[in-house]
Amino acid sequence: MQLDLSGHHVEVTDSLRAYVIKKFERISRHFEQLIDVHCVLTVENSATRPKPPSCSGGNKIYADATENNMYASIDALADKLDRCVKKHKEKAADHHAVDVIKARSLG
Repeated sequence: MQLDLSGHHVEVTDSLRAYVIKKFERISRHFEQLIDVHCVLTVENSATRPKPPSCSGGNKIYADATENNMYASIDALADKLDRCVKKHKEKAADHHAVDVIKARSLG
């Protein structure tokens, strides 16, 4: 996973960068085909607003979070992205194919 982290009206320190990397590693554990994540940290309303990470097949996932604390907003963003990635992964799996195969074998 390629992580591009930048700041808008905020300096991205080493500790902040390490915290974002640690939180986004959880997302890559759930879905290995994440290619690129671009995250922009802004000071306006202490929001973190990532541009979409690219997944296999050209799909993009969007999420943003707004909190009073930058670390809290990164936590909220990581949770939202994790849920989105899990949902995308479940949609990609064809759960109905098993039912069709069973129906054909019975009929």
